[in-house]
Amino acid sequence: MSYEIVVIIIFVLGYMAIALEHNIKVDKAAPALLIAVLCWTVYIVSEGILPHDEDMIHKIVHGHDQGLLTHLAETSQILFFLLCAMTIVEVIDAHQGFEVITKRITTQDKRKLIWIISWVTFFLSAALDNLATTIVMVSMLRKLVTDKNDRLIYVSMVVIAANAGGAWSPIGDVTTTMLWIGGQVTTVNIITKLMLPSIVCLLAPLTVITFMLKGDLKPDKKGTLDSGGHGGHAPIQVREADRNLVFGIGLAGLLFVPIFKTITHLPPFMGMSFSLGIVWLVTEILHNRKKAEDGAHGKLSVVAILERVDVPSVLFFFGILLAVGCLQSMGTLNKLAVFLDATFTGEGGVYIIGLLLGLMSAIVDNVPLVAASMGMYDLSVYPPDHVFWEFIAYCAGTGGSTLIIGSAAGVAAMGMEHINFMWYLRKIAWLSLIGYVAGAAVFMAMQLFVVH
Repeated sequence: MSYEIVVIIIFVLGYMAIALEHNIKVDKAAPALLIAVLCWTVYIVSEGILPHDEDMIHKIVHGHDQGLLTHLAETSQILFFLLCAMTIVEVIDAHQGFEVITKRITTQDKRKLIWIISWVTFFLSAALDNLATTIVMVSMLRKLVTDKNDRLIYVSMVVIAANAGGAWSPIGDVTTTMLWIGGQVTTVNIITKLMLPSIVCLLAPLTVITFMLKGDLKPDKKGTLDSGGHGGHAPIQVREADRNLVFGIGLAGLLFVPIFKTITHLPPFMGMSFSLGIVWLVTEILHNRKKAEDGAHGKLSVVAILERVDVPSVLFFFGILLAVGCLQSMGTLNKLAVFLDATFTGEGGVYIIGLLLGLMSAIVDNVPLVAASMGMYDLSVYPPDHVFWEFIAYCAGTGGSTLIIGSAAGVAAMGMEHINFMWYLRKIAWLSLIGYVAGAAVFMAMQLFVVH
């Protein structure tokens, strides 16, 4: 049996264990870490150790384009971005900063609230980042909707809205950013071509789910804190001035990340690390000044808050991305892309390939899929701002919403709210699929009636 088939079997079995997390009662981080190590082990043993090929071993581990350490570097960027963003949000939450917004949302109508939350998420994601936006919005929802069953619906719509909002912005989604940096798309063009399809991608499931929601939020729970707060901490009384200060600095730090990237051209995790450093410094100075007045300093310090960050979700992300990286290094994803290209030809083939890649991005990470597409077709085949690149940006950005682990936003929401994979598959996947297809149809119609 080919080692590649063995690796694929390991990946599929691990993926099933992740999907059935609540049934087998094993945290998703465990199988994710196992399949990452097992996939790379089978790969290096079969290709390098058994033939005792030192050059191949070095290539698999240190390869410039597809080596393990290269994938580790790429994965670490995402993990540090996620860790720093989650910490900033936890700091805001510990200081009850989200009450600055939640107390201004007075509606108790479930339908009105889901529209407000969804559109705020959509536009914030385009300006910020779909991952950071999801973390912020889920934290806010824990204050607005304390009923777990209701909140899962709202959080799921946040995932769909964040991915839809990120797709049409060069800085809103990592795959669109990749295409933007690579020269496949330009800023103004990607916004004008994808904004309407992305709006429809959100509008379609939002309209459907509106008819499924009935009644009001429970008055006795509306706008109150969860027991234990977001990170499992008991609410601490914080002065309004301190709450507003931390909220303002924290949100400004998150919004500063894309600006920092544009100015310095450094990876986003550097900007997020800088923002965390500023928030950390300000809160330390703030609490050191008044430490003698109250005993909240220890519980509100970033050091204490770091202990409450959801590390299992970070490890899950680490494992699943490295496992997918192994499939990419072996050439499995490239083979799949070549097969699609050979099977679907002609102008219509561009749309079929885009749709399939988008749906596959719900199973494996959309970053290597887009990277494979960029490697297959250079700019001489499809020039900048070609319909192929625009459609890939839309599909890769929004298709991942079909499964809860199909996008960075989904993984973050899953970790924060412990969303059951099968629950999302039964309740939300079909709604996301409706939006995905509707947005794609609008994009194709625009090409047919507007361009031609």
